[in-house]
Amino acid sequence: MAYAQNHRLLTFYPHLSFIYLILGNVKLFDVSFVIDLLSKNYYMTKYFTSILFFICSFAIAQMPTATQGGDGKIMGTLIDSVAKTPVEFATLSLYKTTDMVKPIDGTLTDEKGKFTIKNVPNGKFAIKFSSIGFKDKIVFLEEITAKNRSITLKDIFMSTDAKLLNEVVVTGQGAVIEEKVDRLVYNADKDITAKGGDAADILRKVPLLSVDLDGNVSLRGSSNIRVLINNKPSTIMAASIADALKQIPADQIKTVEVITSPSAKYDAEGSSGIINIITKKNNLEGYSLNTDIGGGNRGANLGLNGSLRTGKFGMTLGGFGRANFNPSETTFEQITKGTVNTFRTSQRGNAKDEMVFGRYTLGADYDISKTKSLSAGARFGTRSFNRNQDLTIERFENLTQLSNTNQRIISENPSNSWDFNIDYLHVIKPQKELSISTLYSRSTANSDFTNTPLGNAELERLALTNRNDNINQEYTVQVDYQTPIKKNQLVEFGGKGIFREVNSDFSYLVGGNLINDPKRPNGSLDYNQNIGAAYLAYTYTSKSKYTFKAGTRYEITDIFATQNNSTEIDIEPYNILVPNVNISKTFGGKYTVKTGYNRRIQRPGLQQLNPNVNLVNPQNIQQGNPELRPELTDNIEASVSASIKKIYLNMSVFTRLTGNAITQVATPSGTEDGVVITTFQNIGNDKAYGVNFSGNLSLTSKWMINAGIESFYNYITGQTTSAAGVSIPVANEGWNHNGRLMSFITLKKGWQVQAFSFVRGSRVLPMGRQGGFGFYSLGARKEFKNKKGSIGLSTQNFLQNAMKIRTTMESPLFTQNSVNYMFNRGISLNLSYKLGKMGADAMMPKKRAKGVKNDDVKDGGGETTGQQGGGAPAGRN
Repeated sequence: MAYAQNHRLLTFYPHLSFIYLILGNVKLFDVSFVIDLLSKNYYMTKYFTSILFFICSFAIAQMPTATQGGDGKIMGTLIDSVAKTPVEFATLSLYKTTDMVKPIDGTLTDEKGKFTIKNVPNGKFAIKFSSIGFKDKIVFLEEITAKNRSITLKDIFMSTDAKLLNEVVVTGQGAVIEEKVDRLVYNADKDITAKGGDAADILRKVPLLSVDLDGNVSLRGSSNIRVLINNKPSTIMAASIADALKQIPADQIKTVEVITSPSAKYDAEGSSGIINIITKKNNLEGYSLNTDIGGGNRGANLGLNGSLRTGKFGMTLGGFGRANFNPSETTFEQITKGTVNTFRTSQRGNAKDEMVFGRYTLGADYDISKTKSLSAGARFGTRSFNRNQDLTIERFENLTQLSNTNQRIISENPSNSWDFNIDYLHVIKPQKELSISTLYSRSTANSDFTNTPLGNAELERLALTNRNDNINQEYTVQVDYQTPIKKNQLVEFGGKGIFREVNSDFSYLVGGNLINDPKRPNGSLDYNQNIGAAYLAYTYTSKSKYTFKAGTRYEITDIFATQNNSTEIDIEPYNILVPNVNISKTFGGKYTVKTGYNRRIQRPGLQQLNPNVNLVNPQNIQQGNPELRPELTDNIEASVSASIKKIYLNMSVFTRLTGNAITQVATPSGTEDGVVITTFQNIGNDKAYGVNFSGNLSLTSKWMINAGIESFYNYITGQTTSAAGVSIPVANEGWNHNGRLMSFITLKKGWQVQAFSFVRGSRVLPMGRQGGFGFYSLGARKEFKNKKGSIGLSTQNFLQNAMKIRTTMESPLFTQNSVNYMFNRGISLNLSYKLGKMGADAMMPKKRAKGVKNDDVKDGGGETTGQQGGGAPAGRN
């Protein structure tokens, strides 16, 4: 094996050396670490280097020469003529009046719509303003002379239009929802109940999403999603999305993008779509330090976020810690049917959960020149989830009681994650860009438990301990290039390589001396997955306000896996072509119609792959299957939206067809009576047909109401085992419903009040249903007079002590009924204050940050750890 790998490396070294010379000549940055990275990952090198060579060669040929500047300066503010709000990140192109074809300079407006163009020579100039959803506007300026060096323009108003490359932005009060050609954007920065909460609290309020009480997220009823943070993936999301969301403070979230029809720029993974969480950033000159502290009956939190920006350099530093504690109760009944006898198991459990989360970030960016920038970031996350559970188990054979035991199960699940990225961006001219992004991500996670029988010392010596240590690391290199074709067309293409290594080691120990269990030998899984991808995307906007966006992505996946350090698992490599098409049409600036199609895949995650036998519940054992293949999903959607005065309405219909679905398969154990073993196989099909309604209503300038309803019909097929031991098909179908309602009121003297409610109906499972639940909150916030701080009080589920969620499953060989009691009544007090001083003149964000997004694996959910992550590049999608 080693000889073959080294031979492949020598074969492709000429490609690596040539790319090194190309990047060195462009003087982007030291790429020796990239070459070293590629040299260590042999499977995808030949695909990725070819892509990189082509893109870099083409991009270098497109780079213009620098223009000579002066010391003139032009300043101003860009305003939406309808909403009277700033136009963020609009493109400015500076032309000489004698040549309105080729711009000599350009920049972007900042978050407040402000802009500055510096180093302008003497002469007569005009500025062209362009922004998605607005008509272009050209302003001719006064002549810049030796006596008139600085020009400050009056507020410049832009009229809305749906003409430039993406959908028109539909805004209500506070711009709660934005509708774009391939996504929905929810602006979360006005949520007054966010203080002290986490990202799951925000996602519950986002249209199309559903978040259960454990924090598990689904999009249109499917949990096959990928979650990105600031357009970047992280192995923090790999183990469990629910746990990762608890590490992101809600008050630091600016927007949430729900991408239901991802373009070819995104990885093919995430069969239902992608959720991109954008955090708040500061682009003003100066420094600041924001502090947040809060506490309540179910937890406490502390957050510090600082920023510094001076000249061409900016730096951010943040830290967030949170502790939660919660009791829970469960009941579980299982009946297994043998050929002669019937076995019944009844369980009652009480648990205390203690959770501690921390996340720390460091970021820096530097403007190399007016068109080139370099950014880097480091992030560290830590998590500890401990559960002490007392479990009573009664076992019956027919009507005869076999045993009545008490057990204490202590679970410990610590984990850490690290992310490091370096990104380079060259804005050759407005909308013509080259970006190169690198990312290293690593997570370590342990999932340990000890199950001790109670009653006497003899029983306690039979305690069983399971230790499962997981390591997941990813190296990603990505190159993207985009260029406009005329005024109304854009072409994007690029390549990406993801090199992923996953390791899982597990052992079973008995007794207080922790002796290896002879019944269950130790084991391991080493899973190396390498992905090479290339994409091409095209966007066209017609004069009749049609927007057409289409693309295709080709991915090559190679897997090498071994079990128990010796046995090679035979997994064939696979390739996939992923097309997508999105079409939109705007009528009269008020109505928008969209339709789209895309194909996606969902690779198995570690929870599905891990062969570790999970014995936390000895009567309901779970084990992964390392031979799983990916799922394939086809998505079709259509929507219509209207923005009429103070009302915004949207209705969408969708179809999701998933084949080769990764499905849980539960069968009675052949060796232990009354025990059910659950694993995963590619034997299912999942079809969903649904409709969504959402809307905003601004009753007054200070009172906004947001509401949404979702219904979809689910048809699921799979396989189970019959009483005769033969595999037979199984199917289930039914309706699923969600609903949400939110009201936000701004009062006098800095007071704000917000109420929110969410209801999720029962869910269809392959062999049963999971019960629904409701969630509601009420909060108030008072802003200090100096505008530097606030104090807030919020409460959740204050009318009831516990929520009850019932789940039922049935097959020819067994039935299961479980009830979980969730104690979510809470109240919290939060205080925030901002220190520091920011300059009045904003440092203009001349360039958009680029980064790596890996969104290509199936979330494990729950409390398991170690799964790999995956994604796509940032850009105009």
